[in-house]
Amino acid sequence: MHVDHVVYAVGPAGLTAEAERFEQELGVKSRDGGIHPRFGTQMRLIPLTDQRYIEIVEVLDHPAADKAPYGQAVRARQELGGGWLGWVISVDDLGPYETRLERQAVTGTRHFPDGRRLEWRQIGVKGLIADPQLPYFVSWVSDEEVLPSALHGEVSLTKLEIAGNRHRVADWLGAEVPDTFDGVAIAFTSQSGYPGLDAVTFRTANGDVRI
Repeated sequence: MHVDHVVYAVGPAGLTAEAERFEQELGVKSRDGGIHPRFGTQMRLIPLTDQRYIEIVEVLDHPAADKAPYGQAVRARQELGGGWLGWVISVDDLGPYETRLERQAVTGTRHFPDGRRLEWRQIGVKGLIADPQLPYFVSWVSDEEVLPSALHGEVSLTKLEIAGNRHRVADWLGAEVPDTFDGVAIAFTSQSGYPGLDAVTFRTANGDVRI
């Protein structure tokens, strides 16, 4: 299991402004990630070290966003004012998760501005909607050279702060969640309202930044 990326749903300021805020806080540039046509969303990304990235996403005024669980999740978080939507685990084989969750993974695609196509499969977004502390799972289909992890970043993801319960997340993952998971510190905080990913800490050229 690999802590693959973290997802931030934009607030009222919109995608461009939120991406610029991340750029200023982290001291790096974001990139146009394109549109998720099946999910009715669009995003910008910030490459990180260790084959990780930040996804900054907003929902589109498109019928797909009303039908796809991912579009629904992004819309719901935006309607709360925006913020961290969740964290994502990549695995080589989604089969065990399909069996355990008793549903099939769905295929996601997006095209880069230069026309290249990125494809993956994902499962678990409905779990995220029901209990936002839970990550969802992806398995990358495309060749390595077009994956977000091929973009080598300068900023590192060092810590996730999650409002929730370690045992609940471990049960969802089917694996223990130690204090350091795949090189990332995981801290569980008491729930005080909205459960889920509360804050993320990054190591930058100018020191640690907590968002």
